Amino acid sequence: MLDYKDIITKNRVLHMSGSEIARQLGCSKSGVNDFLRAFGKCEKVSFPLPEGITNEKICELVYGHLPGITGGRDESFKLPDFEFVSQQMKDRDNMTLVYQWNRYSRICEAEGKKPYQYRQFCELYGRWCEDNYETMHFNAVAGQTMEVDFAGRTFKLTSRITGDEIDIVVFVAVLPYSQYIYAEGMTSTKEPQWIAVNNNALQFFGGVPSIVVCDNCKQAVIVNKDWIEPELNRDYAEWAEHNHTVILPAKVRKPKYKSSVECSVGILEKGIFHDLEDLKFFSLEDFNQRLWELLDAVNSSPFRKKEHDRFFFWKEEKSELMPLPSMQYQYMERSKAKVNHDFHVCFDHCYYSVDKAHKGKHVIIRATASKVFIHDMDGTLIREWPRGVHKGQWFTDPSLNGDKDKSAWNATYFIQKAMTVGPNTVEVIKHVLTSRILEVQTYRLCVGILGFSHKYGKDVLEECCSRALEVNRTTYSYIKNTIQAVAADSTQSISRINEERNRGAYIMSREVSEVDNLLSRSQKLLKASGKEVSDEQIW
Repeated sequence: MLDYKDIITKNRVLHMSGSEIARQLGCSKSGVNDFLRAFGKCEKVSFPLPEGITNEKICELVYGHLPGITGGRDESFKLPDFEFVSQQMKDRDNMTLVYQWNRYSRICEAEGKKPYQYRQFCELYGRWCEDNYETMHFNAVAGQTMEVDFAGRTFKLTSRITGDEIDIVVFVAVLPYSQYIYAEGMTSTKEPQWIAVNNNALQFFGGVPSIVVCDNCKQAVIVNKDWIEPELNRDYAEWAEHNHTVILPAKVRKPKYKSSVECSVGILEKGIFHDLEDLKFFSLEDFNQRLWELLDAVNSSPFRKKEHDRFFFWKEEKSELMPLPSMQYQYMERSKAKVNHDFHVCFDHCYYSVDKAHKGKHVIIRATASKVFIHDMDGTLIREWPRGVHKGQWFTDPSLNGDKDKSAWNATYFIQKAMTVGPNTVEVIKHVLTSRILEVQTYRLCVGILGFSHKYGKDVLEECCSRALEVNRTTYSYIKNTIQAVAADSTQSISRINEERNRGAYIMSREVSEVDNLLSRSQKLLKASGKEVSDEQIW
């Protein structure tokens, strides 16, 4: 129950508004304001209050009954089953008190009893909840919190070329103190787009709140079993660290922990979303442009139960927000790679060099749209490079690679390997070693060329290199694209040689070489010679 005596004293003596009183007492603003209006109209009690009056007596004089739903109740009215109503509100999606009141009215009609009117039904249900449940009230503090969520309503984006339709999901963010709303349409809800819309929300609000309350979507939270120690998505956690804010996910299936954004989503779905669903959109930019025009009207519309509008209170709240970072957080792609013998790691088909001390070790690669950051397994930054823009691009710092003669891979090493194949292969390897600005950038090409000798044989590789020299195309790509044909030609050539070699030869059947036939022929030959020989002697 509200502390009516304290509310009256703060309002009449300290001249505090209902909002200020509610903020201090941690109670509902509408409840305080409703009581002050009823107290102002009451003729049975006025300020200053009588000596020794209690809160219960004030309630009885102002409202005409004692607090609670029993005692002095008109028994001709059927008392609703509020426990059943409460359970229905928890268990069933999109359940409303209007539906429950209509159901209660039908039961009263069937039993011949008088039902409470809807307003009385709601008041009694509210008192029943206060008496039976301990609830937590969240006081909105300027600049403290931003709540984010997805709207349940989706829209369609139509391709101008194919006519295919894809879904547009609407992201919603709100500052609970001012109720200032931001929304943006998305065609993808993956981590990069999730980070982008959160960045845009901070930019729209003009600052960073101390706390961000989010739903338990996979883009934000991995596990949230007990609410005390949720496991956050790594990208979203790094986004929060970059902006010096804290992520506090709401309890699972507990909308009251993000009531402001739930209310904002309801405002959009019952208002401007009806205007959007009547339109056809061919680009996401057009959708968002229209959405923001309608949203400006919502933010500048006056509140019903208090003065001013969302924009007015946002200007007050903006000064309490933390400043935006100098650079927005960028989504990071992550990969694990091993530093090769040429001191380079491969990421997204491009090659980046590191210090020779890391040769053969695993490293962690984190990349934005414009930068590549290489870290050791402990997270220490090794090297930063601009991100490659085309396949096969190399980024090499010669000073990091040390003395190439001390490396396991060098020009001498690859030439000696080529000498075991043939002179043509040696010439091709020499050309490849001088084909790049830095010799170290050619080592992988040499490995690739020499590796074909294991798959196709040295003779085939030597023949392929001979053809490459003839057409002056001594590159890895040419060898790779032609060696299979060279191998096929070599196979056909060997088949022709074997065919010539075997021409005119007599081919015996398999039975001729069987043991019994050989023994029989031996005995016949011995008998023909006139010699008597036993089987043991033949064996």
